[in-house]
Amino acid sequence: MARSQTSAPHRETAPHRETAPHRESARPSGAVPPRTPRPHRVVVLALDGCLPFELGIPQRIFGRAADSAGRKLYEVATCSVRPPGPVRTDADFAVLVENGPEALATADTVIVPASYELGPVHDEGVLTPELAAALARLRPGTRMVSICTGGYVLAAAGFLDGRPATTHWSSAEHFQRTFPRVEVDADVLFIDDGDVLTSAGVAAGIDLCLHIVRRDHGTAVANDVARRTVVPPHRDGGQAQYIHRPVPEPQTATTSAARAWALAHLHEPIQLRDLACRESMSVRTFTRRFREEVGVSPGQWLAQQRVERARQLLESTELSMDRVARDAGFGTAQSMRQHLTAALGVSPTVYRRTFRATAVPR
Repeated sequence: MARSQTSAPHRETAPHRETAPHRESARPSGAVPPRTPRPHRVVVLALDGCLPFELGIPQRIFGRAADSAGRKLYEVATCSVRPPGPVRTDADFAVLVENGPEALATADTVIVPASYELGPVHDEGVLTPELAAALARLRPGTRMVSICTGGYVLAAAGFLDGRPATTHWSSAEHFQRTFPRVEVDADVLFIDDGDVLTSAGVAAGIDLCLHIVRRDHGTAVANDVARRTVVPPHRDGGQAQYIHRPVPEPQTATTSAARAWALAHLHEPIQLRDLACRESMSVRTFTRRFREEVGVSPGQWLAQQRVERARQLLESTELSMDRVARDAGFGTAQSMRQHLTAALGVSPTVYRRTFRATAVPR
């Protein structure tokens, strides 16, 4: 289970085989070339009252993902619960959706963005007849994803029963009351629970979609998409940093300098007092301020950054496990193995074998 880069260690599943990077192999002249794996099909469900920004996130992120040969790794389609036609948005325009609910039966992944017109789904936690009929078309094993309050649809359909999930922080309490069987965590940007993933509000949908690309195809592909989209590959912290609080006085110190220093010295032993001294704060004050700004404790954040550094090195270099462990700040290969297994669900060796692919061309 993944709860963004700001939460407890998560478990990631192996990438979908049909979307794994294709590698050419030597073959006799005249032999039939191997079949190119088809792109992973993402279907976005556009509901009346949808937010155009969130509706466009999947196409922007998945539509830019390509392998080292430039082949598209995903195809993205948008559908409605009704026959093709206009769908209202929360803006002063509608969108013309060219696919009806039958498109859901073709999906490998379904994404439900937020809507401001969920009606009984939001108010009573039950699906409308047309929405229930549309979701009944899903194939078994389809990966389900929600952005912001799109999680209400997944919860009303029963996909989140007994599972962790998140939504926009302002809806979290209502969401929990409406769906008591869901384990709601309002502090994170997204949650990866294997075949069901949920995100917090609005831009957290970008974080989640980039995470899915990374989970499916590795850091190099996800980073390339992030560069093209001009967004960070991953964000520190959870929703806590975006919840309204009184504006601090201009002279109030932050922990940003300590974080920047830590990232430049991950390969060294770093103590909490070292970070606090960088900001001329007591350990207690620093810890409180850090959690307010980032959403997790300094220790959790530091462990997450070291896992990220190890992932990058495992994917992009041929360094030995001992060297990767030292450069990421774990000290020993055994310590790194324990951290990565807890965070990713696989050992460093398996992770490297899965994601060690040719870098995406610039």
